[in-house]
Amino acid sequence: MRVISGIYKGRNLKGFTIEGTRPTMSRVKESVFAMLQNDLQNKKVLDLFAGSGALGIEALSLGASSCVFVDKNKIACDTVKENTREMEQVTIIQKDFLSYLKSTNEKFDLILLDPPYHDGLLSKAIAIIEQRNLLMKDGLLFCEYEKEEFTSHFSLWKEKKYGSTLIRIYKNN
Repeated sequence: MRVISGIYKGRNLKGFTIEGTRPTMSRVKESVFAMLQNDLQNKKVLDLFAGSGALGIEALSLGASSCVFVDKNKIACDTVKENTREMEQVTIIQKDFLSYLKSTNEKFDLILLDPPYHDGLLSKAIAIIEQRNLLMKDGLLFCEYEKEEFTSHFSLWKEKKYGSTLIRIYKNN
């Protein structure tokens, strides 16, 4: 796994194998960040369900000012720590996503949601993000999922399908 663009382009990223997790496919990541690249300069990013941190690191590589990585798994957090070595604009939090979303008052310009598929976590996360107003005005909400049904009050900005993987990016108008 590598960073595909920006200042960290080509940087190798460490991964891990934990049941229920899967990295975002390279072609999906490349396409998504081609869509987002002009909207990342000096933005605050939240990488919820961070895993290896690949999505948040890609955002940092393309000019985001900071990224908060949240994952409940210690192995995942240790992996993010290793993958973000020498990056100063990083905060890593080992915490369940619900606890984090319910306790933070921080607002973000981009929230990356790539939870394990089939667990209903995406809809729960979106509901709390909306209730707590955690996405800045004109902020973007990235969702990667397979078949989960959910609703959002945010406006659908872009949508793409890669095999069984669905990508939706919403905007907070």
